Amino acid sequence: MSRILIVEDDRQLIENLTEFLSSQGFETANARGQQSALDMIEKNSFDLVLLDIQLADGNGFTACSAIKSIRDIPVIFLTASGDEYSTVTGFELGADDYIAKPFRPRELVSRIKNILRLTGNTGGIIKLGDVSVDTVRGTASRDGRDLFLSALEYRLLLVFINNKNAVLTRTRLLESIWDIAGEFVNDNTLTVYIKRLREKIEKDPQNPEIIKTVRGMGYRLDL
Repeated sequence: MSRILIVEDDRQLIENLTEFLSSQGFETANARGQQSALDMIEKNSFDLVLLDIQLADGNGFTACSAIKSIRDIPVIFLTASGDEYSTVTGFELGADDYIAKPFRPRELVSRIKNILRLTGNTGGIIKLGDVSVDTVRGTASRDGRDLFLSALEYRLLLVFINNKNAVLTRTRLLESIWDIAGEFVNDNTLTVYIKRLREKIEKDPQNPEIIKTVRGMGYRLDL
């Protein structure tokens, strides 16, 4: 049974998450502030941390850095701050994923399971052909050269990775990146970001081998 530490200052959300995650087979513990969270991580073993930015003491960004310095544990930010600056900052500090409030509980569970499957307790490098995705640093590179993905491009890539070999509709993709953009993302914007992402990760963007188009349905990432 995977153990999850919920670091959140909203008591009601803690109760709701604890009840729901328990029903999904996870063991949970919780902390309302940075110091109590760090104390628990030093004394206990956890498989993943759900971390809010606004805490009773300290803040999520500082807490994330401190957590990663103690143990290499996957961290998912849960926050109402969905702007690009907060997202980029979170990934730069080592966050493995980022989900804006309000969120759908089942989507959260799916994200948790995928992060645990992909990174385990140590994070890791995911290979997409000759492209390496570092889920700890939040970067993608080819032959050691950073591909300089924007926050939305990286999030879009994570959505594909977390749903490998599954066909994702444009509606599903729009819903996934809307949270991060902090503004309305229309169909044309999605087309632009898929094009930009392919230009960075594909050897031949006109004949993609990683993110493939499934005609009449959507897109699929082949691993």
